[in-house]
Amino acid sequence: MSRTTFYNKLKEVTDNPPKEIIRIVKLQRAAQLLKDGRLNVTEVADKVGFNDSKYFRVVFKNNFGMTPKDYIAKYRNQQPNIT
Repeated sequence: MSRTTFYNKLKEVTDNPPKEIIRIVKLQRAAQLLKDGRLNVTEVADKVGFNDSKYFRVVFKNNFGMTPKDYIAKYRNQQPNIT
């Protein structure tokens, strides 16, 4: 399958280009890591593949409707921290 065919089929099935799908998966993993609480925002951004933590914060806010710091505050208070 050619690259163009793959791109078009993926966009048809998911309504998102491959670049956006990869970004969504990275952000979902980042949310898991932030809930876990072992890494700070910059470390999470680095771990999931964002080179610029400022850009990560912007993309995260666009996707989740809150900054990573607000996300941490919201979800760490809901789950008991088991160590």
